[in-house]
Amino acid sequence: MKSKKVSESLNRMTELVLPNDTNTFGNLMGGRLMYWMDIAAAYCASKHSNTPVVTASVDNISFKNPIKLGHYVHIEAKVTRAFTTSMEIHMRVWGEDTLHQFKYESNEAYFTFVALDPNDNPRPVPAVIPETEEEQRLFEGALRRRQLRLILGGKMKPDEATELKALFNK
Repeated sequence: MKSKKVSESLNRMTELVLPNDTNTFGNLMGGRLMYWMDIAAAYCASKHSNTPVVTASVDNISFKNPIKLGHYVHIEAKVTRAFTTSMEIHMRVWGEDTLHQFKYESNEAYFTFVALDPNDNPRPVPAVIPETEEEQRLFEGALRRRQLRLILGGKMKPDEATELKALFNK
C-alpha cells in the first residue's frame, strides 16, 4: 500500500452560524460544532484511506473563544498519523467575523477513525508522510496520544505504554 502525504487528504470546511445553531447567548452550540468537526474529519480520513470510515474516539475539546451568530466557522482537518487500521485526525477551528474583518481561534481537537472494508471490518490504511515541521511534530506526538487514548479506554495497560513511559523516565 502506497503511503500518502498529509496534503493529499487535507480538508477545509466552512459553515455559517445561523440562529438554529446557537444557544441563548447567541453562541454556536458546542454540539453543533462537534457535528461539523466529525463531518470534516470523516471526509479527511475517508480521503486518506479511500474507504468508508467510522469515528472511534474524540479527544478533549476545549473552547478558547465562542463563535457568534452570523460568523463563519472554518475547520481544517488533516491526518497526523496512520496506524494499522486507524487514523488520527487533527482539527483546528476558527471563527470569522466578516463585518469587522477578523478571524479568531475557537478550538482544536484530535479525532480517531477506523477504515472499513465492504463487510464493515477494519481494513489497513496507508502510512502518512509528514512534510512540514508542524506535520512532523504532530506525527511524532501521535503515538503518545494513541497510547493515552488506549489506556483511558481500557484497551492498554499503563505499563505497556512505552512512548508515554519514556516521557517520565529520562
